[in-house]
Amino acid sequence: MLGQHGRGLTRALFTVPARLLARAGVTPNMLTVAGTVATIAVAVLTLPQGHFILGPVLLALVLIGDSFDGILARLTGTSSAFGAFLDSTMDRLADGAVFGSLAVWAALHMEPGTLRTWTVAVAVCVVVLAAAVPYARARAESVGATAAVGIAERTDRLVLAAVGVLAVGPGAPQWVLTAALGVIALASFITVVQRIMAARAQLLHTEPGERP
Repeated sequence: MLGQHGRGLTRALFTVPARLLARAGVTPNMLTVAGTVATIAVAVLTLPQGHFILGPVLLALVLIGDSFDGILARLTGTSSAFGAFLDSTMDRLADGAVFGSLAVWAALHMEPGTLRTWTVAVAVCVVVLAAAVPYARARAESVGATAAVGIAERTDRLVLAAVGVLAVGPGAPQWVLTAALGVIALASFITVVQRIMAARAQLLHTEPGERP
């Protein structure tokens, strides 16, 4: 949801810097790959060690820079199917690094017990669901349907994770992060179901011989 409403704002803020990058010869695909490498590096080097203020701040800066690739592609007229494929693939790697790093932190730094078990389990579920959400949309589009629906897009998931991490960093109870990850997991699962149902409705409508 946040991603849908924030695109106009990002275009307004980043169009001028994107023009400067275009003049410097930077391509959208360069930004996509560089942003992913930077996200993975920051996530792996900060979150498992418990740097819960520095990590989110650096990740926010990297993700803001990563949003330039789409704007740059539109400005330069270089949007392409490969660029969209590359961007989506790189996003999955970056998301896996962020949520996987949180799972590692929980396993290494939380006291043994139920809370740690739940935190690790939910974080791993989020890694899987964060990949399943875009996969459901991509698979629907590959069979002729559209599934751009759902309550938890990538931006929503990352913002919720950042809120949980930034709360625990200054001293909030660790269960706050567990709760944030739980909300992400539930919202992601609901989004997958929403996309399945959207694709089902469209495909059954176009294939009258099929029955529910």
